[in-house]
Amino acid sequence: MAKLIARDGKEGAMQVCETKEELRKQRAAMTGRVGLVPTMGYLHDGHLSLVRAAREQCDHVIATIFVNPTQFGPTEDLDSYPRDADRDLALLRAEGVDAVFLPTPAQMYARDAETIVEATDLSRVLMGRLRPGHFRGVATVVTKLLNIAQPDAAFFGQKDYQQLCVIRRVVRDLDIPVAIHGIPTVREADGLAMSSRNVRLDTGQRAAAPALFAALQAGQAAIAEGRTIATARARMRTVLSQADGADIRSIDIRDAEDLSSVTGRPTRPVVLLLAVRFGDVLLIDNIVASPKEP
Repeated sequence: MAKLIARDGKEGAMQVCETKEELRKQRAAMTGRVGLVPTMGYLHDGHLSLVRAAREQCDHVIATIFVNPTQFGPTEDLDSYPRDADRDLALLRAEGVDAVFLPTPAQMYARDAETIVEATDLSRVLMGRLRPGHFRGVATVVTKLLNIAQPDAAFFGQKDYQQLCVIRRVVRDLDIPVAIHGIPTVREADGLAMSSRNVRLDTGQRAAAPALFAALQAGQAAIAEGRTIATARARMRTVLSQADGADIRSIDIRDAEDLSSVTGRPTRPVVLLLAVRFGDVLLIDNIVASPKEP
């Protein structure tokens, strides 16, 4: 049975649903425009910015908390991924969320499940090369959540830029009737993109991690000056090479619309994407850069 949690300062109560049937029942009772905010929990202000955007644009908001096992590789951090459901629920209640879907893996995936969703090209470049199968897991679980919740709109952070592109492509290709909204990255005061993984950085790593944003800004400035892709990439690498403990996994510059390869001097907006490991913590970040006008 769905649990009722009183919402601070709000009318009604937040429903916590642990099964698909419970969530579908809550969704059926909602009138007007419904927004969905899928998360893996351990919420921070970046997640809450998605909730606030959904609240501004929709009559009802459904959030989901599910650490999706199918998007983690065999050597990745599924077991160590931070979790705090009670804290998450309190934050969502304070934001006026109407319902939260909090399923188990068994609730989400039948034991003999064999169907997957994959944007075959977009899922295998960039981060898809570093994490084979990751975006297949993302696309499959997001498709399932959209089917279960039946929202009018869904909200995702631009920090996971490739993920946002993959989800948009899946929704387009499969004719899923939902509007996908990308919300700007929320950053700490020193520029580090907010992420649930940041809590796993030790003191030295946390001090070095803002180099990602500094590198992105250096690359963005190069593109704005009319420099080549190679020059922008070199400037980014120089900044990162000065960060203690930074293991550069990838520095990519792609077309901002479709992530296609770009060379020479770009003539339209590009996205600069970084993946940098500090110890066993992989951080990603990105920024869009517009070339100098002729």
